[in-house]
Amino acid sequence: MSKGTVVLAYSGGLDTSCILVWLKEQGYDVITYLANIGQDEDFEAARKKAESLGAKKVFIEDLRSDFVEDFIWPSVQANAVYEDRYLLGTAIARPCIARRQVEIARKEGAQFVSHGATGKGNDQIRFELTCYALYPEVKIIAPWRIPEFYTRFRGRTDLMEYAQKHGIPVPVTPRAPWSMDANLMHISYESGILENPKSHAPADLYLMTKNPEDSPNVPDVLEIEFKNGVPVRVMHVKEGKSKETPLDIFSYLNEIGGKHGVGRIDIVENRFIGMKSRGIYETPGGTLLLKAHLDIETFTMDKEVRRIKQGLGIKFSELVYNGFWYSLECDFVRHCIAKSQENVEGKVQLSVFKGQVYVLGRESPKSLYNEELVSMDVQGDYDPCDASGFIRINAVRLREHHRLQGSSGNKQ
Repeated sequence: MSKGTVVLAYSGGLDTSCILVWLKEQGYDVITYLANIGQDEDFEAARKKAESLGAKKVFIEDLRSDFVEDFIWPSVQANAVYEDRYLLGTAIARPCIARRQVEIARKEGAQFVSHGATGKGNDQIRFELTCYALYPEVKIIAPWRIPEFYTRFRGRTDLMEYAQKHGIPVPVTPRAPWSMDANLMHISYESGILENPKSHAPADLYLMTKNPEDSPNVPDVLEIEFKNGVPVRVMHVKEGKSKETPLDIFSYLNEIGGKHGVGRIDIVENRFIGMKSRGIYETPGGTLLLKAHLDIETFTMDKEVRRIKQGLGIKFSELVYNGFWYSLECDFVRHCIAKSQENVEGKVQLSVFKGQVYVLGRESPKSLYNEELVSMDVQGDYDPCDASGFIRINAVRLREHHRLQGSSGNKQ
Protein backbone atom coordinates (compact mmCIF):
# COMPACT_ATOMS: atom_id res chain seq x y z
CA MET A 1 0.00 0.00 0.00
CA SER A 2 1.31 3.46 -0.94
CA LYS A 3 2.44 5.78 1.82
CA GLY A 4 1.26 8.69 -0.34
CA THR A 5 2.38 10.79 -3.27
CA VAL A 6 5.58 12.84 -3.23
CA VAL A 7 6.63 15.52 -5.73
CA LEU A 8 10.39 15.27 -6.14
CA ALA A 9 12.45 18.23 -7.41
CA TYR A 10 14.36 16.26 -10.02
CA SER A 11 17.46 17.14 -12.02
CA GLY A 12 18.02 13.92 -13.93
CA GLY A 13 21.43 13.55 -12.29
CA LEU A 14 22.77 10.69 -10.22
CA ASP A 15 21.64 11.96 -6.79
CA THR A 16 18.00 12.68 -7.59
CA SER A 17 17.69 9.58 -9.77
CA CYS A 18 18.80 7.48 -6.80
CA ILE A 19 16.43 9.43 -4.54
CA LEU A 20 13.56 8.68 -6.96
CA VAL A 21 14.17 4.93 -6.72
CA TRP A 22 14.81 5.11 -2.98
CA LEU A 23 11.49 6.90 -2.40
CA LYS A 24 9.76 4.17 -4.36
CA GLU A 25 11.51 1.58 -2.17
CA GLN A 26 10.08 3.36 0.86
CA GLY A 27 6.58 2.91 -0.55
CA TYR A 28 5.82 6.34 -2.08
CA ASP A 29 4.28 7.16 -5.44
CA VAL A 30 6.75 9.59 -7.01
CA ILE A 31 5.97 12.52 -9.31
CA THR A 32 9.11 14.12 -10.71
CA TYR A 33 9.32 17.82 -11.42
CA LEU A 34 12.09 19.46 -13.42
CA ALA A 35 12.22 23.25 -13.70
CA ASN A 36 13.74 24.91 -16.75
CA ILE A 37 15.25 28.12 -15.40
CA GLY A 38 17.80 28.50 -18.18
CA GLN A 39 20.28 25.70 -17.41
CA ASP A 40 21.85 23.71 -20.25
CA GLU A 41 19.91 20.46 -19.91
CA ASP A 42 18.51 17.69 -22.11
CA PHE A 43 15.00 17.89 -20.71
CA GLU A 44 13.58 15.18 -22.95
CA ALA A 45 16.29 12.74 -21.89
CA ALA A 46 15.54 13.57 -18.24
CA ARG A 47 11.84 12.90 -18.86
CA LYS A 48 12.55 9.48 -20.38
CA LYS A 49 14.93 8.61 -17.57
CA ALA A 50 12.37 9.49 -14.88
CA GLU A 51 9.68 7.48 -16.65
CA SER A 52 12.00 4.46 -17.01
CA LEU A 53 12.74 4.61 -13.27
CA GLY A 54 9.06 4.45 -12.41
CA ALA A 55 7.92 8.02 -11.92
CA LYS A 56 4.12 8.12 -11.75
CA LYS A 57 4.11 11.45 -13.63
CA VAL A 58 6.80 13.75 -15.01
CA PHE A 59 6.44 17.53 -15.06
CA ILE A 60 8.91 19.66 -17.02
CA GLU A 61 8.10 23.33 -16.50
CA ASP A 62 9.56 26.24 -18.49
CA LEU A 63 9.92 28.90 -15.79
CA ARG A 64 12.43 31.15 -17.55
CA SER A 65 10.08 34.11 -18.07
CA ASP A 66 8.66 33.74 -14.55
CA PHE A 67 12.19 33.66 -13.18
CA VAL A 68 13.16 36.90 -14.92
CA GLU A 69 9.99 38.88 -14.25
CA ASP A 70 9.07 37.69 -10.75
CA PHE A 71 12.50 37.14 -9.22
CA ILE A 72 15.37 38.71 -11.19
CA TRP A 73 13.61 42.03 -11.83
CA PRO A 74 12.79 42.69 -8.12
CA SER A 75 16.42 41.87 -7.34
CA VAL A 76 17.55 44.40 -9.95
CA GLN A 77 15.28 47.04 -8.39
CA ALA A 78 16.84 46.29 -5.00
CA ASN A 79 20.45 46.30 -6.28
CA ALA A 80 20.53 42.98 -4.43
CA VAL A 81 24.04 41.94 -3.43
CA TYR A 82 24.85 39.66 -0.49
CA GLU A 83 27.96 40.52 1.55
CA ASP A 84 28.96 43.21 -0.97
CA ARG A 85 29.73 40.83 -3.87
CA TYR A 86 27.33 37.93 -4.46
CA LEU A 87 24.41 38.71 -6.80
CA LEU A 88 22.23 35.88 -5.40
CA GLY A 89 21.80 33.84 -8.59
CA THR A 90 21.09 30.58 -6.75
CA ALA A 91 19.22 32.18 -3.86
CA ILE A 92 16.59 33.83 -6.07
CA ALA A 93 16.15 30.68 -8.18
CA ARG A 94 15.12 28.45 -5.26
CA PRO A 95 11.82 30.17 -4.40
CA CYS A 96 10.97 30.21 -8.13
CA ILE A 97 11.51 26.44 -8.36
CA ALA A 98 9.78 25.65 -5.07
CA ARG A 99 6.74 27.81 -5.87
CA ARG A 100 5.91 25.67 -8.90
CA GLN A 101 6.71 22.47 -6.99
CA VAL A 102 4.08 23.40 -4.42
CA GLU A 103 1.56 24.28 -7.15
CA ILE A 104 2.04 20.82 -8.68
CA ALA A 105 1.78 19.12 -5.28
CA ARG A 106 -1.52 20.87 -4.55
CA LYS A 107 -2.89 20.14 -8.02
CA GLU A 108 -1.93 16.44 -7.82
CA GLY A 109 -3.10 16.01 -4.23
CA ALA A 110 0.42 15.15 -3.06
CA GLN A 111 0.99 15.32 0.69
CA PHE A 112 4.79 15.26 0.37
CA VAL A 113 7.53 17.13 -1.47
CA SER A 114 11.18 16.11 -1.66
CA HIS A 115 14.51 17.52 -2.83
CA GLY A 116 18.15 16.52 -3.12
CA ALA A 117 19.70 19.43 -1.21
CA THR A 118 22.40 18.53 1.30
CA GLY A 119 22.09 18.93 5.05
CA LYS A 120 24.91 21.49 5.25
CA GLY A 121 23.84 24.02 2.65
CA ASN A 122 21.50 26.97 2.21
CA ASP A 123 19.29 25.38 -0.44
CA GLN A 124 17.47 23.04 1.93
CA ILE A 125 16.35 26.12 3.88
CA ARG A 126 15.32 28.07 0.78
CA PHE A 127 13.30 25.20 -0.67
CA GLU A 128 11.58 24.28 2.55
CA LEU A 129 10.73 27.76 3.84
CA THR A 130 9.06 28.44 0.48
CA CYS A 131 7.13 25.15 0.64
CA TYR A 132 5.94 25.74 4.19
CA ALA A 133 4.96 29.35 3.43
CA LEU A 134 2.88 28.39 0.37
CA TYR A 135 1.62 24.94 1.47
CA PRO A 136 1.63 24.99 5.31
CA GLU A 137 0.38 21.43 5.76
CA VAL A 138 2.94 19.86 3.40
CA LYS A 139 5.35 17.21 4.66
CA ILE A 140 8.93 17.38 3.43
CA ILE A 141 11.22 14.43 2.78
CA ALA A 142 14.86 15.53 2.78
CA PRO A 143 16.87 12.31 2.23
CA TRP A 144 20.25 13.87 2.95
CA ARG A 145 18.99 14.61 6.48
CA ILE A 146 17.60 11.11 7.09
CA PRO A 147 20.19 8.88 8.84
CA GLU A 148 18.92 5.77 7.08
CA PHE A 149 19.75 7.46 3.76
CA TYR A 150 22.96 9.34 4.45
CA THR A 151 24.59 6.44 6.32
CA ARG A 152 23.78 4.18 3.37
CA PHE A 153 25.10 6.61 0.77
CA ARG A 154 28.31 8.03 2.21
CA GLY A 155 29.73 9.09 -1.11
CA ARG A 156 29.50 8.93 -4.86
CA THR A 157 30.78 5.33 -4.95
CA ASP A 158 27.79 4.16 -2.87
CA LEU A 159 25.41 6.03 -5.18
CA MET A 160 27.03 4.50 -8.27
CA GLU A 161 26.73 0.98 -6.82
CA TYR A 162 23.07 1.58 -5.95
CA ALA A 163 22.43 2.95 -9.43
CA GLN A 164 23.99 -0.08 -11.12
CA LYS A 165 22.03 -2.46 -8.89
CA HIS A 166 18.71 -0.76 -9.73
CA GLY A 167 19.27 -0.14 -13.43
CA ILE A 168 19.74 3.61 -13.07
CA PRO A 169 21.84 4.94 -15.99
CA VAL A 170 25.08 6.32 -14.62
CA PRO A 171 27.02 9.25 -16.13
CA VAL A 172 29.42 8.17 -18.87
CA THR A 173 31.44 11.39 -18.82
CA PRO A 174 33.88 12.06 -15.97
CA ARG A 175 32.39 14.23 -13.24
CA ALA A 176 33.89 17.69 -12.80
CA PRO A 177 35.88 17.83 -9.54
CA TRP A 178 33.51 20.48 -8.16
CA SER A 179 29.77 21.01 -7.72
CA MET A 180 27.99 23.27 -10.21
CA ASP A 181 24.57 24.92 -10.26
CA ALA A 182 23.44 26.75 -13.39
CA ASN A 183 20.48 28.92 -14.29
CA LEU A 184 19.68 31.97 -16.41
CA MET A 185 21.09 34.32 -13.78
CA HIS A 186 24.43 32.65 -13.13
CA ILE A 187 26.54 29.55 -12.66
CA SER A 188 27.97 28.71 -9.24
CA TYR A 189 30.90 26.42 -8.50
CA GLU A 190 31.82 25.01 -5.10
CA SER A 191 33.02 21.90 -3.22
CA GLY A 192 35.60 19.38 -4.39
CA ILE A 193 38.95 20.90 -5.25
CA LEU A 194 37.52 24.38 -4.58
CA GLU A 195 37.11 23.68 -0.85
CA ASN A 196 40.70 24.83 -0.28
CA PRO A 197 40.15 28.61 -0.37
CA LYS A 198 43.75 29.18 -1.47
CA SER A 199 43.40 27.04 -4.61
CA HIS A 200 42.99 29.03 -7.80
CA ALA A 201 40.03 28.23 -10.06
CA PRO A 202 41.11 26.09 -13.02
CA ALA A 203 41.07 27.94 -16.35
CA ASP A 204 38.46 25.57 -17.78
CA LEU A 205 36.01 26.02 -14.91
CA TYR A 206 34.05 28.97 -16.32
CA LEU A 207 31.26 28.08 -18.75
CA MET A 208 29.23 31.29 -18.99
CA THR A 209 31.99 33.86 -19.47
CA LYS A 210 35.12 34.10 -21.59
CA ASN A 211 38.48 34.74 -20.01
CA PRO A 212 38.77 38.56 -20.25
CA GLU A 213 42.25 38.08 -21.77
CA ASP A 214 40.65 36.22 -24.69
CA SER A 215 37.67 38.54 -25.11
CA PRO A 216 37.27 40.90 -28.10
CA ASN A 217 39.62 43.86 -28.48
CA VAL A 218 36.72 46.14 -29.37
CA PRO A 219 34.08 47.09 -26.74
CA ASP A 220 30.35 46.58 -27.16
CA VAL A 221 28.31 49.68 -26.35
CA LEU A 222 24.81 49.05 -25.03
CA GLU A 223 21.92 51.35 -24.19
CA ILE A 224 19.64 49.99 -21.47
CA GLU A 225 16.27 51.67 -20.96
CA PHE A 226 14.54 51.45 -17.58
CA LYS A 227 10.99 52.10 -16.41
CA ASN A 228 9.94 51.66 -12.77
CA GLY A 229 13.47 50.44 -12.09
CA VAL A 230 13.40 47.47 -14.47
CA PRO A 231 14.82 47.23 -18.00
CA VAL A 232 12.26 47.51 -20.79
CA ARG A 233 14.68 47.62 -23.72
CA VAL A 234 18.32 47.01 -24.54
CA MET A 235 19.95 48.22 -27.75
CA HIS A 236 23.38 47.56 -29.23
CA VAL A 237 24.40 51.08 -30.21
CA LYS A 238 26.65 50.16 -33.16
CA GLU A 239 24.59 47.31 -34.57
CA GLY A 240 21.16 48.83 -33.90
CA LYS A 241 19.98 45.46 -32.56
CA SER A 242 17.41 45.69 -29.76
CA LYS A 243 15.52 43.36 -27.37
CA GLU A 244 12.31 44.25 -25.59
CA THR A 245 10.83 41.25 -23.76
CA PRO A 246 12.18 40.50 -20.26
CA LEU A 247 13.58 37.08 -21.19
CA ASP A 248 15.14 38.37 -24.43
CA ILE A 249 16.65 41.39 -22.66
CA PHE A 250 18.27 39.30 -19.95
CA SER A 251 19.49 36.60 -22.33
CA TYR A 252 21.09 39.22 -24.59
CA LEU A 253 22.82 40.90 -21.64
CA ASN A 254 24.17 37.48 -20.64
CA GLU A 255 25.48 37.02 -24.18
CA ILE A 256 27.30 40.38 -24.30
CA GLY A 257 28.57 40.19 -20.71
CA GLY A 258 29.76 36.62 -21.21
CA LYS A 259 31.54 37.51 -24.43
CA HIS A 260 33.65 40.06 -22.52
CA GLY A 261 34.22 38.00 -19.36
CA VAL A 262 32.10 40.24 -17.12
CA GLY A 263 30.75 39.10 -13.75
CA ARG A 264 33.28 36.65 -12.31
CA ILE A 265 33.80 36.57 -8.55
CA ASP A 266 35.61 34.22 -6.17
CA ILE A 267 34.50 34.65 -2.54
CA VAL A 268 34.23 33.10 0.89
CA GLU A 269 30.72 33.76 2.16
CA ASN A 270 28.74 33.16 5.34
CA ARG A 271 26.05 30.52 4.95
CA PHE A 272 22.84 31.04 6.93
CA ILE A 273 23.37 27.69 8.63
CA GLY A 274 26.49 29.01 10.33
CA MET A 275 29.57 28.00 8.35
CA LYS A 276 31.75 29.76 5.82
CA SER A 277 31.96 28.39 2.27
CA ARG A 278 34.01 29.22 -0.79
CA GLY A 279 32.02 29.91 -3.95
CA ILE A 280 32.95 30.97 -7.46
CA TYR A 281 30.21 32.68 -9.47
CA GLU A 282 29.77 34.15 -12.92
CA THR A 283 26.84 36.52 -13.41
CA PRO A 284 27.35 38.44 -16.68
CA GLY A 285 23.90 39.91 -17.41
CA GLY A 286 23.18 40.59 -13.75
CA THR A 287 26.44 42.53 -13.38
CA LEU A 288 25.63 44.75 -16.37
CA LEU A 289 22.18 45.48 -14.93
CA LEU A 290 23.54 46.25 -11.46
CA LYS A 291 25.92 48.87 -12.89
CA ALA A 292 23.26 50.42 -15.12
CA HIS A 293 20.52 50.42 -12.50
CA LEU A 294 22.72 51.98 -9.83
CA ASP A 295 23.48 54.78 -12.27
CA ILE A 296 19.91 55.58 -13.37
CA GLU A 297 18.69 55.26 -9.77
CA THR A 298 21.15 57.84 -8.46
CA PHE A 299 20.23 60.13 -11.37
CA THR A 300 16.49 60.06 -10.66
CA MET A 301 16.03 59.35 -6.94
CA ASP A 302 16.01 61.81 -4.04
CA LYS A 303 19.13 61.55 -1.88
CA GLU A 304 17.35 60.74 1.39
CA VAL A 305 14.94 58.27 -0.21
CA ARG A 306 17.90 56.51 -1.77
CA ARG A 307 19.71 56.31 1.54
CA ILE A 308 16.74 54.52 3.12
CA LYS A 309 16.37 52.34 0.03
CA GLN A 310 20.03 51.29 0.23
CA GLY A 311 19.38 49.88 3.68
CA LEU A 312 16.28 48.09 2.41
CA GLY A 313 18.34 46.59 -0.42
CA ILE A 314 20.82 45.13 2.07
CA LYS A 315 17.96 43.73 4.16
CA PHE A 316 16.31 42.28 1.06
CA SER A 317 19.57 40.58 0.06
CA GLU A 318 19.97 38.97 3.48
CA LEU A 319 16.35 37.78 3.54
CA VAL A 320 16.63 36.24 0.08
CA TYR A 321 19.98 34.60 0.79
CA ASN A 322 18.55 33.09 3.98
CA GLY A 323 15.48 31.70 2.23
CA PHE A 324 12.80 34.16 3.33
CA TRP A 325 11.51 35.32 -0.06
CA TYR A 326 7.98 34.28 0.95
CA SER A 327 7.95 35.95 4.36
CA LEU A 328 5.92 38.87 5.67
CA GLU A 329 9.02 40.99 6.14
CA CYS A 330 10.39 40.32 2.66
CA ASP A 331 7.01 41.08 1.11
CA PHE A 332 6.98 44.39 2.99
CA VAL A 333 10.55 45.25 1.93
CA ARG A 334 9.80 44.40 -1.72
CA HIS A 335 6.78 46.69 -1.70
CA CYS A 336 8.84 49.54 -0.23
CA ILE A 337 11.58 49.03 -2.83
CA ALA A 338 9.00 48.92 -5.66
CA LYS A 339 7.55 52.24 -4.38
CA SER A 340 11.03 53.79 -4.49
CA GLN A 341 11.35 52.82 -8.17
CA GLU A 342 8.37 54.78 -9.51
CA ASN A 343 10.57 57.52 -10.99
CA VAL A 344 13.57 55.34 -11.85
CA GLU A 345 13.21 55.81 -15.58
CA GLY A 346 15.60 56.60 -18.41
CA LYS A 347 18.47 55.27 -20.51
CA VAL A 348 22.04 54.37 -19.57
CA GLN A 349 24.83 53.76 -22.07
CA LEU A 350 27.50 51.23 -21.12
CA SER A 351 30.76 50.09 -22.63
CA VAL A 352 31.47 46.40 -22.01
CA PHE A 353 35.11 45.50 -22.46
CA LYS A 354 37.68 43.00 -21.16
CA GLY A 355 35.83 42.01 -17.98
CA GLN A 356 34.79 45.58 -17.14
CA VAL A 357 31.64 47.69 -17.43
CA TYR A 358 32.00 51.44 -17.95
CA VAL A 359 29.08 53.86 -17.71
CA LEU A 360 29.32 56.35 -20.58
CA GLY A 361 26.26 58.54 -20.02
CA ARG A 362 22.60 58.66 -19.07
CA GLU A 363 19.37 60.58 -19.75
CA SER A 364 15.95 60.62 -18.12
CA PRO A 365 12.68 62.57 -18.26
CA LYS A 366 12.58 62.11 -14.45
CA SER A 367 16.12 63.35 -13.83
CA LEU A 368 16.84 65.38 -10.66
CA TYR A 369 20.02 66.73 -12.23
CA ASN A 370 19.87 70.50 -12.86
CA GLU A 371 22.70 71.47 -15.18
CA GLU A 372 22.27 75.20 -14.56
CA LEU A 373 22.15 74.77 -10.76
CA VAL A 374 25.34 72.70 -10.60
CA SER A 375 27.30 74.63 -13.26
CA MET A 376 30.55 76.37 -12.36
CA ASP A 377 29.88 78.89 -15.10
CA VAL A 378 26.25 79.86 -14.42
CA GLN A 379 24.93 81.30 -11.14
CA GLY A 380 21.45 79.80 -11.49
CA ASP A 381 18.92 79.91 -8.66
CA TYR A 382 21.55 79.66 -5.94
CA ASP A 383 23.17 82.26 -3.67
CA PRO A 384 26.71 81.22 -2.64
CA CYS A 385 26.39 83.36 0.47
CA ASP A 386 23.88 80.83 1.84
CA ALA A 387 26.69 78.29 2.10
CA SER A 388 28.35 80.32 4.88
CA GLY A 389 25.43 79.82 7.26
CA PHE A 390 25.06 76.18 6.18
CA ILE A 391 28.70 75.49 7.03
CA ARG A 392 28.52 77.36 10.38
CA ILE A 393 25.43 75.44 11.47
CA ASN A 394 27.10 72.13 10.61
CA ALA A 395 30.22 73.23 12.49
CA VAL A 396 28.37 73.91 15.78
CA ARG A 397 28.77 70.38 17.17
CA LEU A 398 32.37 70.12 15.96
CA ARG A 399 33.35 73.38 17.68
CA GLU A 400 31.48 72.42 20.89
CA HIS A 401 33.22 69.06 21.00
CA HIS A 402 36.58 70.79 20.65
CA ARG A 403 35.71 73.37 23.30
CA LEU A 404 34.34 70.91 25.89
CA GLN A 405 36.29 67.70 25.32
CA GLY A 406 39.63 68.83 23.98
CA SER A 407 41.38 69.04 20.70
CA SER A 408 40.21 66.89 17.84
CA GLY A 409 43.36 67.75 15.97
CA ASN A 410 45.49 65.06 17.62
CA LYS A 411 46.90 62.55 15.21
CA GLN A 412 44.86 59.34 15.06
